[in-house]
Amino acid sequence: MIEFLQQPWPWYVAGPLIGLTVPALLILGNKSFGISSSLRHICASCLPANIPFFKYNWRKEVWNLFFVFGIFVGGIITSVLLTGSDPVAVHPALAEELEGYGITDYNNLVPTQLMNWDALFTLRGLLMMVGGGFLVGFGTRYAGGCTSGHSIMGIANLQLPSLIATVCFMIGGFLMANVLLPIILSL
Repeated sequence: MIEFLQQPWPWYVAGPLIGLTVPALLILGNKSFGISSSLRHICASCLPANIPFFKYNWRKEVWNLFFVFGIFVGGIITSVLLTGSDPVAVHPALAEELEGYGITDYNNLVPTQLMNWDALFTLRGLLMMVGGGFLVGFGTRYAGGCTSGHSIMGIANLQLPSLIATVCFMIGGFLMANVLLPIILSL
């Protein structure tokens, strides 16, 4: 059993499990799936400031914080107890391309040549970690939700804004992976 849990799960197992979360949340508690609103709930519960954006009944959404905490704990358990010893499988063509950017370590989900303290103080690392983090936060706020809220929950509820947001996510992802990322990695 442990060996099964340690290997990467195929898309046809992980995808439906994530997809079934939506009806499970709706049936069990009429709750909407989403992660990005958790930061707003944390800020609303911790900030005594009189900011209108944080003035709402955040206690009604405390279940979402438990949900996110469960994801956090699950991530820790997985990284400590269920991580396999094999490196991440990377297609040979991609590995050859990444080698051109100096990325050869696939022992972690994120190559250590990209994400470490030394890399943070380079232009490439600053753009990827700080700039990328800022853009994710800005995009989430601007779109009124993240990929899980729009692409999983919103589309399941047949919401046109979520479909538009998901199309924009996909376009942005393709542009980033094929145009901007090679430029940033070559810095």
